[in-house]
Amino acid sequence: FFVKMKVAVFVLFALVATALANPLREGIDIQPVNAIMNRVMPLKIAETDACKAAGMCPYQMASEGSQSCVDGYAGEYECNNIDQVSIVSLSDLGSAKDGNDIWGWTDPITKHEIAIMCCEDGTSFVDITTPESPVVLGFMPTETTSVIWRDVKVYNNHAFIVSESINHGMQVFDLKNLRALNGTTVETLVPEFVYTEFGSAHNIVINEETGYAYVVGTKTCDGGLHIVNIQDPTNPTYAGCFWQDGYTHDAQCVIYDGPDSEHVGKEICFCYNEDTLTIVDVSDKANMLEISRKHYNGSQYTHQGWLTEDSKYLFMNDELDEVEGTTGGVDDGENTRTLIWNIEDLENPVWENTFFSSLRSIDHNLYVKGNYVYEANYCAGLRILEFHDPIIGPAYLTEVASFDVSPNCNGVEFFGSWSNYPYFESGNIVVSSIERGLFVLKPNLE
Repeated sequence: FFVKMKVAVFVLFALVATALANPLREGIDIQPVNAIMNRVMPLKIAETDACKAAGMCPYQMASEGSQSCVDGYAGEYECNNIDQVSIVSLSDLGSAKDGNDIWGWTDPITKHEIAIMCCEDGTSFVDITTPESPVVLGFMPTETTSVIWRDVKVYNNHAFIVSESINHGMQVFDLKNLRALNGTTVETLVPEFVYTEFGSAHNIVINEETGYAYVVGTKTCDGGLHIVNIQDPTNPTYAGCFWQDGYTHDAQCVIYDGPDSEHVGKEICFCYNEDTLTIVDVSDKANMLEISRKHYNGSQYTHQGWLTEDSKYLFMNDELDEVEGTTGGVDDGENTRTLIWNIEDLENPVWENTFFSSLRSIDHNLYVKGNYVYEANYCAGLRILEFHDPIIGPAYLTEVASFDVSPNCNGVEFFGSWSNYPYFESGNIVVSSIERGLFVLKPNLE
């Protein structure tokens, strides 16, 4: 279906023009005036609208149980070294619309593993401790309107949720409240607090070591880092603003412990600023300093990335280079590429190498655990790459496992997997499918 949905160019342009002419449609406000995001969002809205009009978003399906990966398939899903443990459909999650971001939380007392999946109309909280039989505990509705973009992170047993919904703010929910729920019914949840120093936001980043949230893509700070002190989770306070490099799409903020001794112990944000990797010292919230800013060939939309555990390397994705055919891949420049940056010198990060997938697919969100990179690449689904850092020669990646959560979707389109969370102690990975729901997967990497 999704391949056939590639309509004539003039039709897509008409949809995009409509979206641009109506920036408040579906509750989405226009981004800061110079943000590249102003031309990215209408592209996604146009494809999503077409999918909804065709009755495929959300995809009507039942929740499923376990399926082993045998001869390249787990049921209808293509796979390699990853088993399907369970699937929770969007309707069973409590949503009437499509899905998007995902994160996780492990209860420090009960050790229950909780998947937190965002949807257009709210956020679902699912106990996957018994992964073959997930239990949907509750659903927190959007604060205002339903939109494609919603994002969540966790700090100190609280979930912090932002959205592109107008006047949404940041919802704060005490995850310990989930202990009283058993899933007999899907409870309607309400936040303990809503932070309103901004309205809409594209993404939220949290440094759990310091208790600061870095909210990006707001209408404040020129779309850059809007910093919130969340050390007292239900009493968040504004802490600062880094606007000097404009719009930030995503970031990772850490207490730096890598090989660049000049910056060890400082709080550093690695920012993905639409057309650059921008590294910022945010230790002093009243005097934040840009350390470096790097462009790269084939850049279309610098989207997201993550550090290796030794902070020596950084893996980065660009969301539109496959769409525009500028990856350098053999298939008309549409092969998914992952950029490998050497960041041993924060003043001079170096793009050291590139991994090219054999597939044409847009990349979206990636995370690192141990020597593995877990990528959610839209129509290609979850791809797991192993990282190699040889003594001689550049660092490189090889693909070792995969699971395609969207069998109807192939090519450079904005459908399939939005994100993944690989940090549960059980080894189970949760993946959010835009049109299908929550996937609980188990890789076999040994």
